[in-house]
Amino acid sequence: MPLARTTGPTIEIDAALRGALTLGWLEAEGVRAEELPAEFARERDEVLAKMRARFEGRQATYIPGVAENRSMFHRLGVDPTKTRPSSEALLRRVLKGQGLPSIHPIVDVCNLASVEYQLPIGLYDRKEVRGPVFARLGRKGEGYDGIRKGHVNLSERPLLADDDGAFGAPTSDSARTQVTGSTNALLVIVYRPLDRPGDDLSTMLARVADLLARYCGATVRTVQTLR
Repeated sequence: MPLARTTGPTIEIDAALRGALTLGWLEAEGVRAEELPAEFARERDEVLAKMRARFEGRQATYIPGVAENRSMFHRLGVDPTKTRPSSEALLRRVLKGQGLPSIHPIVDVCNLASVEYQLPIGLYDRKEVRGPVFARLGRKGEGYDGIRKGHVNLSERPLLADDDGAFGAPTSDSARTQVTGSTNALLVIVYRPLDRPGDDLSTMLARVADLLARYCGATVRTVQTLR
């Protein structure tokens, strides 16, 4: 589907993160949090079956995308064996035969693209994000209440912040900006290692836009990449 592109930046990346990652940014409106149709379950199951057939028995390190994500985390000062990229955590579930968790229709749709392309993804209620967004390293003592968990420590870790403080990270997101049943405007951030070959970020953003349009009624307004 055609994707609109903004003429100016809507997110800023701090110098400490440059050279380590590229960010993909997608905004959508008219998102519906309705029960996903059977067609989505069939598409999801077909994708996961192909992944299991291709990767079963392999160590995660040798699966395309995993090593690059771990390297990105190392460069950003995060031990990926203790705090895994969200895309790898999903992949490990799939390879164990557990499938993807059913969390929320919008989250479930985007998680499929994340595990498929092995790129960490963050989803946020756009109306709860205040002002410009900054990608930077966390300051001493910085963190937030995570989704379905307690305090998430983000000191010296990559994060997203707005006028109200930190709200997202490539490991786990905040309860403040989480997607809920009343969410109708969505912000999607994809984290891509700078040294990963190919144009997989643009391809994944297009995949997310397509899934959101077909299964959640979304109209995609903005797509851009920044490094």
